[in-house]
Amino acid sequence: MVGAAILVLDEQNRLLLLKRSDSGCWGPPGGATEPGEIVEDAAKRETLEETRLEIGEMSLFGVFSGPELYYKYPNGDEVYNVTIVYLSRDWRGDVKLNDEHTEWQWFAPFEIPEDISPPITPVIEQFKRTASH
Repeated sequence: MVGAAILVLDEQNRLLLLKRSDSGCWGPPGGATEPGEIVEDAAKRETLEETRLEIGEMSLFGVFSGPELYYKYPNGDEVYNVTIVYLSRDWRGDVKLNDEHTEWQWFAPFEIPEDISPPITPVIEQFKRTASH
């Protein structure tokens, strides 16, 4: 499955994370690409759907794949994700969640919670490494 996500940062370089309503785990806004959809458009669409934030400029943070991106959803679906992740400090709006998430919060890199959604863990680990340099 091909997914897209955006690491949304505020003016203090804190990361926006959302708590999933199905697993209770944290992760950035993102999701699966629709058939034929441009990945950048999917990242912006998913962020808008999940947070109501409009994303402007963004840069490629990384492409993540491999066995550590395997995930079995609470509904039983099993996937191997290939996730294209972007970084953006250029956003507009106020966070308003849809029903996929129960809460949101800005986290400094050293405050990121342990209960990260498993397929996004490698992304968050890389973010923490790069943020500390």
